[in-house]
Amino acid sequence: MSEVTVVEVPQWRGSGARTAERLREGARLLADMVKADRRVRVDVDDDLVSTAAKIRAAVSQVDDGLLVTAGGDCGVELEPVAAARKRHGDRLVVVWFDAHGDLNTPGSSPSGAYHGMVLRALTGEGPEGLVAGEPVSTGRIVLAGVRDLDAAEAAFVEAHGVRHLSAVDADALLEGIEESGPADGEVAVYVHIDFDVLDPTIFESVGCPTPGGMRPHQLLDLVRAVAGRFEVAGPALMEYEPSRVEDQELLSGLVGELVAACAKR
Repeated sequence: MSEVTVVEVPQWRGSGARTAERLREGARLLADMVKADRRVRVDVDDDLVSTAAKIRAAVSQVDDGLLVTAGGDCGVELEPVAAARKRHGDRLVVVWFDAHGDLNTPGSSPSGAYHGMVLRALTGEGPEGLVAGEPVSTGRIVLAGVRDLDAAEAAFVEAHGVRHLSAVDADALLEGIEESGPADGEVAVYVHIDFDVLDPTIFESVGCPTPGGMRPHQLLDLVRAVAGRFEVAGPALMEYEPSRVEDQELLSGLVGELVAACAKR
């Protein structure tokens, strides 16, 4: 049983959604839903580079147990994933449960919003001051449930052989992770969850809803399958914009089960 630390990051400036300020409350609610042994809250700035430094300082305090990151927009992920990369090295595979690829650059992004660039920044390309120091190889990324790629993102996925599972089942996901990991040695998996991976007919409280998503039980089953096979380097819960009581009730049960699976509780 792992000790659980939750780091709450109410960042919203990296989002391009018109309702992005709701992410501040969403981060608080998500963090409160996590049964944690330790809680850390990051005071965010309007400047994303300054906030990233604060997130880096917060996650560096966690040297054992399970780190759960509660955002905020997906741009929060730069430092937690970078910390997992530093800790696990080439063993790390990043599984990106998201409706979107977040693989744009400042030059290709239609919106200019950093939350749509952060995974690309983790591979080494992005805005100054917001790029991973130790890049994640594109071969160590699995897109899971991503169904809305911009043209430049689709070209990047194709050119760099990023594994893209738009229709996801447990066997395909586990196989994709195995193929992405090192040929020798155990795999550690960072589990990124943007709640817009869920179908908006069931869960509406996101800034960028996209049709054709997963059901909550499907997401939970997939995370349980990953945690049952591999070490989880850290789960992250992102992009909840509270707008409906029904959605909060749904998450209040789902978040606890997701974290429990990752913590092997």
